Amino acid sequence: MLFNFLTYLQPTHYFTLLNKRGHSVFPDPKALPLSVLEQLEARPYYQSDIASAYDLSWQALQKGYLGSGPTLDQVEALPIADEYKFCKTYFHWAWVLYVLAVRVLSFKNPITEFRAWYSSRQIPRSGYLSSPLSTKDWDAFESPLVKAGPKVSVIIPTLNRYPYLKEGLLDLQGQDYPNFEVLVVDQSEPFQKAFYEPFQLELTVTQQQEMALWLARNMAIKQAKGDYLLFFDDDSRVGPDWIRQHLKALDFFKADLSSGVSISKVGDKVPVHYNFFKVSDQLDTGNVMIKRAVFKTLGLFDRQFEKQRMGDGEFGLRAYLAGFLNVSNPYAKRLHLKVDHGGLRQMGSWDAFRTSKLFAPRPIPSVLYFFRRYFGNQQARYALLRTVPMSIMPYRFKSNTAFKAIGLVISVLLLPLVLMQVMLSWKRASRKLKQGPLIEPLA
Repeated sequence: MLFNFLTYLQPTHYFTLLNKRGHSVFPDPKALPLSVLEQLEARPYYQSDIASAYDLSWQALQKGYLGSGPTLDQVEALPIADEYKFCKTYFHWAWVLYVLAVRVLSFKNPITEFRAWYSSRQIPRSGYLSSPLSTKDWDAFESPLVKAGPKVSVIIPTLNRYPYLKEGLLDLQGQDYPNFEVLVVDQSEPFQKAFYEPFQLELTVTQQQEMALWLARNMAIKQAKGDYLLFFDDDSRVGPDWIRQHLKALDFFKADLSSGVSISKVGDKVPVHYNFFKVSDQLDTGNVMIKRAVFKTLGLFDRQFEKQRMGDGEFGLRAYLAGFLNVSNPYAKRLHLKVDHGGLRQMGSWDAFRTSKLFAPRPIPSVLYFFRRYFGNQQARYALLRTVPMSIMPYRFKSNTAFKAIGLVISVLLLPLVLMQVMLSWKRASRKLKQGPLIEPLA
């Protein structure tokens, strides 16, 4: 990371890592086009010119820069005061205090830390995401890929959600892009073969006895005829241009993955960055188009995540590390209903950090398997410190700052129980790490 304090704030973020070629994702500001630099804000309060340059690089990436120029692959240490100023610029003041507390409790010089933190007190938080970089020529772009009409394979695993699946299939029936097939892997009990008969779709339905999400997706990938695989959840709604917008983005940016945005009816507010194109730092298998060639290179989804969480996030990181471009696509939208029954919910997992039972592991062990495998134990511990206290409150209060604070207080009161939950998760994640990834190649 350009700024070291992101170690505390984003300890398991994709972009903390270099890809296999040794490159970061952050553009070299000296190589940015003038048209891009004019849309960035120079910060005059940094002590170091390097910090100012790193800030411009950070801004460019977060605001949607998708150029292919040189990147910042070696990062120099910055003055501590500049680190605090960066945090104060882009994060809520409470998170800046959090960084201060972590560093002081980590036996950093408290006088130095307080002085550096105090020097950032007057810096206002930036609203930089409200002015993203403009994407020229998108509206006028007539995609040769869309005109060529390649086969798209829409993959839907489903489990006991027939009423919601019906609406999703009707949305697919109304797509304005014609050349696609739909592969449904149905794990429902009882299985309803007649349910699928009315739909006017090129539809392949596979009944799967085992309730296993990643097995279902891997099976459908192997069955798919298309070179473009589009993943969809069974509790989602999409507009008629959904498939076309995914293909258009892949073509426009010469990308390998198009991560559509998911508007949820439950949970957090819609992130500001969902409104513009940018390099994606996540992957959501409820709304993403992936070229078949990516799976041929990386293999299928890791079944260590079966009945648990972050299997799609792990694949997204694998794709990033391999050098594939994943674009966050604001025009490929879906409404995620997040119904409270069926699907992965029925398999016992609602949220990565919220437990369904008092003595269940927190977080779900697959989360720590992912963190520890790619980022190491130290970063995994920072991630636990960053996320576990706020996970005490129920999911429906996830977007409420006041309830998050209450959760922090409650987690202190419940510290022995929470520590037991975390230790249980760590132990189970260790078993997964010892076993290793369960990634099948795509022939």
